[in-house]
Amino acid sequence: MRNRKKVLLPILTLAFFMLFSAANVFAAGKSIAVGVLGPFTGPSAQTGEEFKASVQMAMEAIDYTVGDYKIDVVWVDSQSDPAKAAGAYAEAVEGKGIQAGVLNWHSSVAISVMDVAAQYKVPHMFGFGASEVVNQKWQADPEKYSYWGGKGWPVPAKLEKNYVEALNNAVKAGIWTPKKKIAAIYGEDTDWGRSAGGSYKKALEASGWEIFAEEYFPATQTDFYPLLSKFKKAGVSAVMGTSTSPAALTSFVKQFSEVGLKSVLVASGLGWIGDWYKMTGPASDYVLDSIPQLTTPEAQQWAKDVKAKVGFNPSPSAGGLSYDGIRMFIKILNRTYEKYSVLDKESIHKVMVEEVNTGQLTYGKKDGAIIMNEYKYTPETMPDMVVSSDAYFFPILQYKAGKGSIIFPDVWKVKEFEPKK
Repeated sequence: MRNRKKVLLPILTLAFFMLFSAANVFAAGKSIAVGVLGPFTGPSAQTGEEFKASVQMAMEAIDYTVGDYKIDVVWVDSQSDPAKAAGAYAEAVEGKGIQAGVLNWHSSVAISVMDVAAQYKVPHMFGFGASEVVNQKWQADPEKYSYWGGKGWPVPAKLEKNYVEALNNAVKAGIWTPKKKIAAIYGEDTDWGRSAGGSYKKALEASGWEIFAEEYFPATQTDFYPLLSKFKKAGVSAVMGTSTSPAALTSFVKQFSEVGLKSVLVASGLGWIGDWYKMTGPASDYVLDSIPQLTTPEAQQWAKDVKAKVGFNPSPSAGGLSYDGIRMFIKILNRTYEKYSVLDKESIHKVMVEEVNTGQLTYGKKDGAIIMNEYKYTPETMPDMVVSSDAYFFPILQYKAGKGSIIFPDVWKVKEFEPKK
């Protein structure tokens, strides 16, 4: 009996060691590296912080796990620079082995990184680069750029034109009587800024407005006194523009007030900054913006949770949309695992092309979306999503004392437009 034990003990030990080693090998192989592209340093670093909070909260909710895969998040810093972003993305693929990517803020970065994603055949989902140039590039070669999946923000023409319609409605209703229908356009000198500016110009000219000036500036600029003084001297009635840089846009808003302009000011994207009112104060009164709202209890609870976790008030745009975007991406990963029992770039790409791009796989309120009713893509809209009041839509807000009230569209309106006194 003692001899049997002597023989069995080494055998059992060896068997246990083999099983333990196999389990370790199995566990080590069951992970997927996912790149999160964002401006984590540079002029839009605050947006990067919102991205980080959204991704961390979404991943913690699933314990960084899909199926029997662990998700390794790789932060890919765009630095708001197209060339640096492309280099960082390539390094994330070659050096850190990312199999998929998600998010992005700037249009110029999207245009650059699209080629990197295509080169390495890495599927990337929900980049916010919105400009027409992104769409034109994608539509010129849908097969090549199918790795750059559905966007998280449509072309500006689909949303930014609503400012002009809201102002024209106020004129027709006699609420606002501008002395001259003269407008000035401003914006950061990027694909996003110029795309949005072009949308304003087209809509304004189509409705009888004269364009006094169209001015673009570096995203790092913070001195706008000469430009604003020029607008004041010309007697413009509306000043419309945008920037993704918190420092630039909040400086523009404050200096607009200091110069004493009585024009209507559109500062599209001010609400993308979580603590924008701390940065502008009463200078933001009467400013128009276009951002989604935290209308549901779930969305409001999410904002409270972010505040408790990271110490700042999240923006419905940069924070809320990125939270929905990463959760939609997680749904895509779950569907990929369900369908193929594997998570790799080939399988994820198949699900994106066959199910997301065709409108079969969507993400909406029933899935836990906190901002939009539904994120849905179709072959006709790709790489944009379906834009409509029951899917993806931004209302026009007017700010006062740090609070935004919807003034357009009429079906969502909670108050009338109020001209600056």
